[in-house]
Amino acid sequence: MSISSFSFPTAIKFGVGARKLVAEHLRDQGLKRPLIVTDRALGALPVLAEFKATLTALDAAVYSGVFGNPTCAQVMDGAAAYKAHGADCVIGFGGGAALDVAKIVGVAATHDGDILEYVWDHPQVRSITNPLPYFVAMPTTSGTGSEVGRSSVVSENDTHLKRVVFSPKILARCVFADPELTVGLPPAVTAATGIDALTHNVESYLSPAYHPLCDGIALEGTRIAARALLTAVNEPGNLQARSDMMMASMMGAIAFQKDLGAVHSCAHALGAVNDLHHGLANALMIDTVMAWNHEVVLQKFDELAHVCGVAGGGTAFVPWLKSLKASIGITGTLKSHGVTEAHLPRLVDIATRDICHQTNPRPCTSADFERLFRAAM
Repeated sequence: MSISSFSFPTAIKFGVGARKLVAEHLRDQGLKRPLIVTDRALGALPVLAEFKATLTALDAAVYSGVFGNPTCAQVMDGAAAYKAHGADCVIGFGGGAALDVAKIVGVAATHDGDILEYVWDHPQVRSITNPLPYFVAMPTTSGTGSEVGRSSVVSENDTHLKRVVFSPKILARCVFADPELTVGLPPAVTAATGIDALTHNVESYLSPAYHPLCDGIALEGTRIAARALLTAVNEPGNLQARSDMMMASMMGAIAFQKDLGAVHSCAHALGAVNDLHHGLANALMIDTVMAWNHEVVLQKFDELAHVCGVAGGGTAFVPWLKSLKASIGITGTLKSHGVTEAHLPRLVDIATRDICHQTNPRPCTSADFERLFRAAM
């Protein structure tokens, strides 16, 4: 019998008002000069200024150069901002893009070379050997769960291929998960990020990797997301629904240390080739891939249908997904979102080379990916 390793190390402060605990927490660590890493949109909004005002007795600077699917260049610019400020810690403030950059700004600021040299599959991958700055994470969306993850996804500057820096050393030392920070999200963003959270939980559960702890978390995360997502979209100020989606998001990211599946391989390709929002890309592919997976994991689909309250068992799960997407305003096909026949060869190539499908319940070939993309067109 082989030996398995399980770890859930992240400290989490969860609930309305958690953001107000950050200053005291950093002061208790003897820290004085945080760099807030966020995205362009948040950097211009009152919510960031309001948070910064709570950082009493701290000299905080802001790096707001994150945008789109974040690139290695954005990480290196953030590292330069860290050094210019003489910072002693990092606060990640934002959605998955900002948090992924925030996680590894400290790596780039304290290690030689470009951050691309630290991705797990680089041919001469560098190790993270130096002490990293103290890092805390504050999610402002409920989708990626990046705040509790031990990986950072960034794109190559020129090709936009998504690459992954993976190390438990980049985990946040503490997460301050305040659902009130998500109240102002537009319905379309709530919907897309919510489907991302649901996809994480579903794909983690379906992965054949052995991790019963993550299976339990993924099923409960699926149940919570299925119950709360429509309400979060239709009632933006509903703090219970917002809290549930933030919890489901974190549960999905904790669960996917077990690994993901072909939906994410497709979504990573769509992000690289068509610059689609990651949550939207997942949403456009999830029902197509799940319909293809169903026949090889019948019992697991029955369980997913059960926790989602779907009558009719596993065969009704994919129709329920389609109905859920429509109810939260996610409509259309890949074609209606700008994907053309000319994009298919590169989409297939990137998806095939992506690591996520290696733990899909049904093995995927390049021919399979071509059929999946065509089916979603």
